[in-house]
Amino acid sequence: MAIQSDIDTLATPCMTDVESALGASISKIRKFFPSLVASPASWGFDRAGHYSDRNESFYHIDNWTTSFFAGMALIASAAADDPELLDVVGGLKENYEEKIGRHGKDTMHDLGFLFSLYSVALYRRTGEERHRETGLRAARLLADRFIEPGDYIRAWGRMDDSSCKYQGLAIVDSLMNLPLLYWAAKEEGDTRLRDIAIRHTNTTLKHFVRPDGSVFHAFRFDPETGSPLGGDNYCGLDIDSHWARGASWAMYGFALGFRHTGDASYLAAARKVAEKFVNELDGVGVPVWDFSLAHEDTAIRDSSAAAIACCAIQELDRLGEATPALLEGKERMIRALCSERFLDSTTARAGLLREGEVGDGQGSFISVYTSWGDYFFTQAVAEECGYAVDFWH
Repeated sequence: MAIQSDIDTLATPCMTDVESALGASISKIRKFFPSLVASPASWGFDRAGHYSDRNESFYHIDNWTTSFFAGMALIASAAADDPELLDVVGGLKENYEEKIGRHGKDTMHDLGFLFSLYSVALYRRTGEERHRETGLRAARLLADRFIEPGDYIRAWGRMDDSSCKYQGLAIVDSLMNLPLLYWAAKEEGDTRLRDIAIRHTNTTLKHFVRPDGSVFHAFRFDPETGSPLGGDNYCGLDIDSHWARGASWAMYGFALGFRHTGDASYLAAARKVAEKFVNELDGVGVPVWDFSLAHEDTAIRDSSAAAIACCAIQELDRLGEATPALLEGKERMIRALCSERFLDSTTARAGLLREGEVGDGQGSFISVYTSWGDYFFTQAVAEECGYAVDFWH
């Protein structure tokens, strides 16, 4: 069975700096990705950009990042017409099967990040039934995290741990994991999976998005009754702050929700959050890690938030819903990320984007290379170069 590639070449011009950035990503993937396949791990973030120096086991419950490299490798394989790189990506398939098999209880809401960019993408690219089945199993496991009282997907912790401090917790990042459910629902005709995705999105829209377009990072519900208890925070400055990456997850997640459902309220939310985000940008073109910081405390940037936001605005543009102001904001961020300050184009290290921020503005998490920033930047520049990346569709 012929499966259409998730990356379709478009007849659009390619700017030199963006083309160079995509080339740098491809070069790094060719050099470093085989070592990740040889020794699977999380490769999440590192101050010096040497991801293998600071990582968790691939099977650790907190691993949500390995597939960002698989996604970059799949983009590189298509953009560079490199079938050998596609074969290298396939070398992790047994690890992904074990992740939801023998290690299935040690998973969390980020199954979408892990399996949309790996098993689902590989199935669409190769037609191999083994990848399809792995993706479907991952979607069912994600659906098992849905809490009926409250209508939300629980973010973290083992579901069989009744003493877990994360009971009743949902986070805004989960919106980006829902495409796995939409895909599985279409593959199997299982309306339950689609319903879970919609109900979780509705809950996020109702409780996370503030009137001014900023968002909570997290929200608490009574684990027994589902009654809303209020906002919470694990990554932003504080509960009521405007965490930049959380906003970028929200704008992209709502835009994808609109693509999958046609619900106009999701589109309105995506644009509202995106407009607030772009309006907060200063002359640097890359956001401070939390927009609520006082002016004198704005030295810490988050390149990953900018990269995700660029992808979100590109998605709105493909839907015909990006305003001129949003497109101008995207261009500013792309230009900034392609500058020498943020882009590390050498092959001395795996890391691609400098000045990422993991989430709490403290210690070793400040000004690091992040795998998620690298992935979404690669996706963004690939789009700018004329490759439509549809892993989330």
